[in-house]
Amino acid sequence: MEALSDILQPYKDLVGTVAAIVTMGQMFSGTFMCYEIYKQSNTRGVPMMPFSGGLVMGILNLKYGFILRDDTMIRVNFFGIAISIVYLMIYFNYTTEKVKAWAQLGICGAFSAAVIGYVQMEDPKLVEARFGTILTAFMFYLIASPLFGLKEIIANKSTEGLPFPMILSGSVVTFMWLLYGIILKNNFIVLQNIVAFLLCTAQLSLFVIYPSKPKGKEKSKAKKAD
Repeated sequence: MEALSDILQPYKDLVGTVAAIVTMGQMFSGTFMCYEIYKQSNTRGVPMMPFSGGLVMGILNLKYGFILRDDTMIRVNFFGIAISIVYLMIYFNYTTEKVKAWAQLGICGAFSAAVIGYVQMEDPKLVEARFGTILTAFMFYLIASPLFGLKEIIANKSTEGLPFPMILSGSVVTFMWLLYGIILKNNFIVLQNIVAFLLCTAQLSLFVIYPSKPKGKEKSKAKKAD
């Protein structure tokens, strides 16, 4: 990694800028899910986790950016927090399970507060490594969460419900942050994004194997068109 880092070092600003731009672009992928919610006038089939989890990741990554004193991470995550709040407002407006949604948001808020509180009390010499470990674990959980329904995907032979725009853009984003982590020689950013990139590509492979709609639904749509 040292040799690759030295080769890429002159391109640090360029890679950081591209990583920031594609990350912000990925954040807009949530608009596709919001449009689906708007079309059906409810949140049926659209999970809240990408929005609430995105807010938590934005808060924690913002704190990590301040620890690393990295302006690119700070700017990107300020933007991420703002857009996640907008998505959550749209979700709350259409969901019929508001109590459940508030409960999930409360858990996310409590988790964020607990982690930030821990970071404030931790030894400054250890906080970067330990906070990085927590952040990495949560990132893996968030990215892998669509795979929790893998059994149902295989049974239905359909990828319906998987957020394709987020997964596709996530593959590009994690690759760019992988390069940026190599340039920074930050093992946590590198580890995060190697695993995250593999998880995203594994989910993309499901779209190659299975259609986005169950065969039954495709046939019924074809009949209606006739």
